[in-house]
Amino acid sequence: MIVPKILVADDEPDILEFLKYNLEKSGFVVFTANGGINALKLATSKKPNIILLDIMMPDKDGIEVCRELRSRPEFENTIIILFTAMMEEYSQIAAFDVGADDFVNKPIKVKVLVARINSLLKRRTRFVSNTNVLAFNTIIIDTEKRVIVADGEPFELPKKEYDILLLLTSKPGKVFSRDEILDKIWGKGVFVSNKTIDVHIRRIREKIGNDPIKTCKGIGYKFSD
Repeated sequence: MIVPKILVADDEPDILEFLKYNLEKSGFVVFTANGGINALKLATSKKPNIILLDIMMPDKDGIEVCRELRSRPEFENTIIILFTAMMEEYSQIAAFDVGADDFVNKPIKVKVLVARINSLLKRRTRFVSNTNVLAFNTIIIDTEKRVIVADGEPFELPKKEYDILLLLTSKPGKVFSRDEILDKIWGKGVFVSNKTIDVHIRRIREKIGNDPIKTCKGIGYKFSD
């Protein structure tokens, strides 16, 4: 199962400890950074799926960190949420102006925060840029470069495995029968056993995890985001 990674940046150790504990209880992998400069370093090394930034950090504030992250192509589609104890409207406007996906006021209500994170993750099931990039939760497919990124790690698949994954992700939730997969990937008139498909699916799962591709017993497979 692919578990989303969250980076939390704040200059208050108590808040970092509080959010790490509760977000891990909610099923996320959590990294913490004490301050904005450390947040940039950890974001570069850990490639999180979600980044939570406090606006009021003394070394480099959350607005600056968000602006710098959004300037890097690898963080173009990363979910970024800013939070602060300030209630001023201009703080929220500044957050969205630099590319934040959401804004949360302190004190943070964990259940609300988790709901917002999950909602934003679901919205990632779409074409990102309307062209070459497909994003599904923690899986990204660059159809131009034929590169897949799963849980922050880029890799390539052999042609048939890539074509199968692309077929399944073309209609998330749709069950593709083995015969349908055979026809679309190998073409009609080509003899390929069902076991061949199963082997290819197993190899794809070894790369992206077992959770996204569901087996529909006696029928085929579907991609579930």
